Amino acid sequence: MYIITEFLLVTLKVLWAFVLAGFKWLVRPKEKSVAGQVCVITGAGSGLGRLFAKEFARRRAVLVLWDINKQSNEETAEMVRQIQREMTTTVPKDGCGGGTQQVPAFEPQVYTYVCDVGKRESVYSTAEKVQREVGHIDLLINNAGVVSGRHLLECPDELIERTMMVNCHAHFWTTKAFLPKMLEMNHGHIVTVASSLGLFSTAGVEDYCASKFGAIGFHESLSHELKAAEKDGIKMTLVCPFLVDTGMFQGCRIRKEMASFLPPLKPEYCVNQAMRAILTDQPMICTPRLMYMVTFMKTILPFDAVVCMYRFIGADKCMYPFLAHKKQVTNNNQAKTGM
Repeated sequence: MYIITEFLLVTLKVLWAFVLAGFKWLVRPKEKSVAGQVCVITGAGSGLGRLFAKEFARRRAVLVLWDINKQSNEETAEMVRQIQREMTTTVPKDGCGGGTQQVPAFEPQVYTYVCDVGKRESVYSTAEKVQREVGHIDLLINNAGVVSGRHLLECPDELIERTMMVNCHAHFWTTKAFLPKMLEMNHGHIVTVASSLGLFSTAGVEDYCASKFGAIGFHESLSHELKAAEKDGIKMTLVCPFLVDTGMFQGCRIRKEMASFLPPLKPEYCVNQAMRAILTDQPMICTPRLMYMVTFMKTILPFDAVVCMYRFIGADKCMYPFLAHKKQVTNNNQAKTGM
């Protein structure tokens, strides 16, 4: 009798979850403030990482920027400082002589660190330095990512390992470095920037797909662990965009008749959607929304049916032009350097 009662209660909770999800779909939740909160962004030197840094700067967060490239990371930092300077306002304050004194209302803060997230020693030492120099962090944006751009049998083992280290293993190390303090305070937010290729795959990018599948698996398992530990103050957001027009997958294309329905995402649009999800504590965001349907259909259709759909829209070999372009660029670079 007890199990039946509990089952009915769970059924009601599931139905209520659908109601809440539908309500949030119709009525946009209020965004939380991250002003003054410390935000670590990996891969901040370019692409989505740079855009995330600029968006969090506009919301007056304290930025901690990680990247393996010092120059590009400093360029992002200068962009952030410019945004923060433009936002710095002054307010009048009564002086002894009845005049006014201008007092800055906002102190711009941005810190840069050179870190190779593909090496756990670099992650741990950099994280320790951040906690010593900046303090505990409130938001962790695991954004850094790489792609080898080679067919499996043409890809050196070192590049495969590099892809897995940066795109997947680094999430373990950054989280292990910063999660203990979050658990102690029951406060924080961890964001995993994955990919639609972590929800469904395509030919030619086996290492990239595997790394993103791994990152999503890690994210979901950690989410369950935090729920089991009743640490509801720590939020998790999974970001799964479709192909983003950052040049990372230059040349990738689907069937031309279908391209208008699934064009590459503008990076600004992708980050704006992700920011909305983060600031409203949304557990997952797929862009565009069509990706939800594609993922659902993959789980219910036979594999041969999925293959037929892939071939119809040209997704089965959509990465082949990108791989050919990447190979040509590599060969040209080797010819120039005499390798």
